[in-house]
Amino acid sequence: MGFFNKGAGRLVLYGLGYIIFLILGALVFSAIETPEELGLIQKLRAERASFLSNHQCVEDDALESLITEIVLASNRGVSATRNASGTPNWSFGQSLFFSSTVITTIGYGHVTPLSRSGKIFCVLYATIGIPLTLVLLSALVERLLVPTVWFLQFLNSRLGHLYQPLNIRLFHLFIIVCFFLIFFLLVPAAIFATCEPEWDYLDSFYYCFISLTTIGLGDYIPGDSLDQPNRPIYKIATAAYLFIGITFMMLTLAVFYDIPQLNLGMLFSTSNDVNSEKVRLAGSSTGSQYGAGGLYNSTIEENTHRHVVRVRSRRDDSPSPEESAPKELRLP
Repeated sequence: MGFFNKGAGRLVLYGLGYIIFLILGALVFSAIETPEELGLIQKLRAERASFLSNHQCVEDDALESLITEIVLASNRGVSATRNASGTPNWSFGQSLFFSSTVITTIGYGHVTPLSRSGKIFCVLYATIGIPLTLVLLSALVERLLVPTVWFLQFLNSRLGHLYQPLNIRLFHLFIIVCFFLIFFLLVPAAIFATCEPEWDYLDSFYYCFISLTTIGLGDYIPGDSLDQPNRPIYKIATAAYLFIGITFMMLTLAVFYDIPQLNLGMLFSTSNDVNSEKVRLAGSSTGSQYGAGGLYNSTIEENTHRHVVRVRSRRDDSPSPEESAPKELRLP
């Protein structure tokens, strides 16, 4: 049992729990979505039988061949229907939107390169663009951490005499999460629900969440509705929203993971001494040092010095070592 008290044992248990979580998700999705899928299959078969009955000059094999070609083209981003998705996919606005989904790893998959040269360029472009995007996002998060830390210091100055540092940091995290939820999920969802005639509010919120978490399923794509006004500008504005939203998502995660009590990764440390030292140093802080992967962390020497200063400030009546030595020399 001592093995499971160490980081390796906890990691094994976490891995088993993660596998169980995946299996549970598969069971739930299968139970929810299977009836819907069967219903669509029956509807499609009925529509096909009705079409063949009304158009007896069309053979079943010919219809099957046409459907196959349409499906293959649709899987590559080319639609045969008379709507916006039937317009060219590689205009400047559409191409810029596609480029943003590639380098931010969202990857909706609704549009893909058709030519061999386009596929090769996509690989090279993503190889260079994804690291550049990560560097830019990290730099932006580091800059945004400055006002975030100022706000935390303000909360400490106002509430430090009433609440523990952990409670203040949790309240600070709650405010950051609410800010992200309101201005990057709820409000944009309302805007998309207004701009997209076929989306309701749930569809819009679902799109915002799936996009900003870079899941990118591709079942909802803005700007593909019929007679969408100013489609290129709309696509560019959507790309800007995705980039800014992902930046604030990373900021929220940075604030979350900087709280040691919420950082579960510290449980899997291979060195208990290093792990306990990190917790001690983080706990001795007033909660004003944030970091995202080391972006905004102070050094151990600075934390130790501040800790000593705080201890000495609470004991003003006790003499310092420099003062005690001369007093011993004056004794008769």
